[in-house]
Order: sequence, then C-alpha cells, then structure tokens
Amino acid sequence: MKTDISLKHINKLAIPALISGISEPILSLTDAAIVGNINFNATESLAAVGIVTTFLSMLIWILGQTRSAISSIVSQYVGANELDKIKNLPAQAIFIITSLSLLIILGTYPFAKSIFKLYNASDLILNYCIDYYRIRVFGFPFTLFTIAVFGAFRGLQNTYYPMIIAILGSLLNIVLDIVLVYGIEGVLPAMNIKGAAYASVIAQFFMALLSAYYLLKKTVIPLKISFPFNKEINRFVLMILNLFVRTLALNVTLYFASAFATSYGAKYIAAYTIAINLWFLGAFIIDGYASAGNILSGKLLGGKEYSTLILLSNKLIKYGIILGVITASLGAVLYYPIGTIFTDDPEVLQAFYSVFYIVLLIQPLCALAFIFDGIFKGLGKMKYLRNVLLFSTFLVFVPVLFWLDYLDYKLYAIFIALTVWIASRGFPLIIKFRQIFMPLAKKN
Repeated sequence: MKTDISLKHINKLAIPALISGISEPILSLTDAAIVGNINFNATESLAAVGIVTTFLSMLIWILGQTRSAISSIVSQYVGANELDKIKNLPAQAIFIITSLSLLIILGTYPFAKSIFKLYNASDLILNYCIDYYRIRVFGFPFTLFTIAVFGAFRGLQNTYYPMIIAILGSLLNIVLDIVLVYGIEGVLPAMNIKGAAYASVIAQFFMALLSAYYLLKKTVIPLKISFPFNKEINRFVLMILNLFVRTLALNVTLYFASAFATSYGAKYIAAYTIAINLWFLGAFIIDGYASAGNILSGKLLGGKEYSTLILLSNKLIKYGIILGVITASLGAVLYYPIGTIFTDDPEVLQAFYSVFYIVLLIQPLCALAFIFDGIFKGLGKMKYLRNVLLFSTFLVFVPVLFWLDYLDYKLYAIFIALTVWIASRGFPLIIKFRQIFMPLAKKN
C-alpha cells in the first residue's frame, strides 16, 4: 500500500508533533517569564535560568537523541511490515538511556558551581544557577524517558498521544510556576527561582507517568525489558554515538553563545536568554514538519518508495518555508509586546530588541535545516548529520563568532554567527539527499 504524503496526512503528523515538541522550550520559557517578573533580583534570576537552561538543553539534546534513533528503526520496520521483529527494542533503549541519565546526575550535581563558572556566571547569578540546577536536574531521567516513548510513538506513525502528554504537562507546569514562584499569601511562601525548578520537575514526572500509561494502553510496545538484546541494538547504539558527537558539536555552539553573552554583562545574558528561548520556540514550531519528515521518510525507506520520498522532501521544503515566514511575521507584529512578557528592565529590553529581528529573519533558513535534519534522522543517516554539524560548528560558527566579537559586535556577533551556522547546516543536507535518492527514484 502506497504511503500517504498528502498535506492532510502530513499535518495530521506535524501539528501534534509540533505541539508535543515545544513542551521542553515551553517549560524553560515559562520559567523565564515567571522568574523575570519577580519582585527582587529579577534580572539575575532570569540570567541564571538562561544559563542553566542552556546546559540542560545540551544534556537533553545529547541523550534525547534516542527519540530519533528509536523512531527511525521502528518506522523502517513499519514500512517493511515487520514490526514484530523489533517490539522489544524501545524498552531496551529506554533502559539504557535512563541509566545514563542517573550517571549524569551523579556526575554533575556535586560540580554545579564549577560547571556554571565555565559559563562565566559569578556572584549572585552563579548562586542562583546552582540553586536552580540542583533541583531541575532531578527531572532529567523523567524527561529522557518521555522523549524515548515519544520516539516509539513516532515510529508507529502516531503523534497524537505525545501531543496530549505535552499539553497536560505544560499546563501543569504553568500553574505550578505561578503558585510556587510567587507563593500564595498566608498559605505558601514565595519560592522564587527554586519554585520554578520544582514546578518543572513535578511536570516532567507527570509527563513520564502519562507516557508510560499511553504506551502500554495504546500500542503493542511493552515497557518490560527483556533479554537478549534485539539484533538492532547495535545499529541503535551506533546511531546514538553519531548523534552524540553531533549534539556535542551543537552544544559547543550554544556554550560559546551563552558564555560570550554572559561575559558582556547581566543585561546582555538576560536579553540573550529571552532571544534564544524564542529562537528555540520558533525552531520547535518548525520541527513539527521536521518530525513529519522523520516519521514518513523512515517508513518510505523501509518500503523502498524512493519517488514518493523525493516528493515528500519537496513538499516539506515548501511547507517549512511558509511556516518560517508566518512565524517571523507574527514575531514582527508582536515585536515590542513580546519583550515585556519577560522583563520590564529597560536596558535588557533595549538589548533584546536590538537583535530580535535577526531571530525572526532566520526562521525560513531554520525551516530548511531542521526539516532535512528530520528527514536524515528518519533515514538513519546519522553519520552524515554528524559530519555536517562538525563542519558548520568548528569551521563556520566558531571562527565567525570570534571575529565579530573581536570587532565588539556583542549580541550581534552571536546572532549573526548563528545565522551562518544554520545556513551551513541546511544546504549540504539538501544537496546530499538529492545525490542519494534522485538516482534511486529514477531506477524505481
């Protein structure tokens, strides 16, 4: 049976994936918005949330690649009509990744002060970073568990249940943020930045419970681990290793961006925190269609439907660019109100407004890069993804950032460097994809 790649079917996968995909940035954005409006030390608290969020995003993106690897393998077996052969793989993958997450907690908790000093945090900002991280890190295993379950759902061509889980988790986080950060007079004292951290951990635990429930009730995939390991575990581990190196390179970019912003002063890291979290939000919105590409490309590869795969890529390029333009346009219309959601500090707002237009302008470029990221992950081509990101980070982003920083461009240096970094990620993937699959489509 030929795979459906109509706009209706793509949207059926993309829109729920979009909603579920923004759950993690919404957790961080909610923390930033609530903390940025507390009654004292709001700028320092906002800066701390930004620094810790950058570090946590690095950890989540490194180990959260299980979602792509699980989705790729499961979708390819779905396309080949052989799902029974890998039913025990997701549980084994979840066991591996949650075990690693516990090691991460043990390895970072005692060294939080040293870690955030590397991000140029000092004095009050450093103390807030430590307070916030030492609570939020305990949500890490729950987040990775949820991400891995989402990968199994995606492989099964289902993004509906992850969407439900993400919506409920995000709503709970918003309510808890307001209650725990600001407190309830006469009932609960204001916990400020620590309250934001507790809210996130509770929401992450709740999402993990829901993920387990829906996977067990709505799919044939078990959560009970069984041995011996599935024959695909070696391919899974190799995918993870390639994505691990790739994500390390990605986080070199985020580390330098955050460290440079912090070195410019509190108002700059606060402005950077707002801008980069909005950039993440835009990226995750576009990632809905990247997820559709991930899900469908794996199935099409498994079914050897190469001509349909080319057609899918063309459609996703068009839809992604349109979505990028819409996102940028909405940001332009709400340009000034957006900043005031996060802070009322005039110096922070001035720094933010000076670079926010760059974040908006690169949304269509982000669409190209992220959609082909998704397609290559679905195809299991993790090695090429790794090589492209190593090139774009170390031969493009880092030299451009240091050069523009030398010219004293400050936040402009960071966001211009991010722009060329995105471009150097997207175009090589498009070229390579066509080199591989155009000949196969013609033969097909």
